[in-house]
Amino acid sequence: MLPIAMTTGASIYLIYNAVPCLHRYGSFLSGIVSGLQPICIFTMLFLTFCRIEPKDLKPHRWHWWLLLIQGGLFSALGLLAYWLLDAFPVAGREWVVLMEGAMLCLICPTATAAAVVTRKLGGDVPGITTYIILINLLTAVLVPLIVPLVHPVAEIDFWTAFSMIMAKVFPLLIMPCMAAWLVRYLFPKVHRWLMRFPDLAFYIWAFALTLAICLTTRFIVHSEMSIMMLLLMAFISLVCCVFQFAAGRFVGGQYKPRRKGSSAEADAELLQRGKALRKVTAGQSLGQKNTVFAIWLGYTFMTPETAIVGGLYSIWHNLYNSWQLNRK
Repeated sequence: MLPIAMTTGASIYLIYNAVPCLHRYGSFLSGIVSGLQPICIFTMLFLTFCRIEPKDLKPHRWHWWLLLIQGGLFSALGLLAYWLLDAFPVAGREWVVLMEGAMLCLICPTATAAAVVTRKLGGDVPGITTYIILINLLTAVLVPLIVPLVHPVAEIDFWTAFSMIMAKVFPLLIMPCMAAWLVRYLFPKVHRWLMRFPDLAFYIWAFALTLAICLTTRFIVHSEMSIMMLLLMAFISLVCCVFQFAAGRFVGGQYKPRRKGSSAEADAELLQRGKALRKVTAGQSLGQKNTVFAIWLGYTFMTPETAIVGGLYSIWHNLYNSWQLNRK
């Protein structure tokens, strides 16, 4: 599905760009895509949370370390970009664009498909699902706080910008969870019917990825950035991808379950399995991203070209996941 979705998305825009008679519908089509993307993100999260038993959601210590890494680095880069814009309003603009790309890669929530990949890799599905909820909460708060500093809008003060971004981001990330649990307890028949389609969220994700790559291709085709800048964006997305998978696996590997009343020697096999499980789960939690959200966030609230970084990150993390699944 990955190569099909990405190839289809790129091909759709290249065909549109090559056929002049279609250009008159450009604004209409752009509006449709812009409207469909948040709907797809909401629906994917809703269907994912429908499959979660609230009693299975238990925060672990490694969750807080991953949240600190994502939130801390995003905030630090945001403050650095704010300082650069203040000190070097013109010269620092290109560096800020690159920082915005890195910020997107870092704060982007965990992909809804991460639970599927984690299960196939033998990881802890409730653990990664808990992290999806926690990182969505953190993103819904931090993005409205930091983005107006990095990318101020003319004639709009900070708190107005904060309210505007919060109004779009918070419902998109938090309301699906609330809606899913309301359906579970108030409309059990609807919930059971939805559970008959276990792969529906995956195919919606593939459709959303097609739209996201279509937009990314548009930004690349019409971008006035140099080849060097595009290569730097590709490099930044790759570095962020490698760092986050590695950092997640490292943090996860520090926590080993131990049964009470048993010695470490007697539980050596259990400890080894538990360590591997946490490494896989934490690695996917930090490294596998909802890049459709990153692309939407980039072209909606930041410099549109930064959305390219989200599209490139999608390539890197899916290549790594393909290698992991093949190896497993």
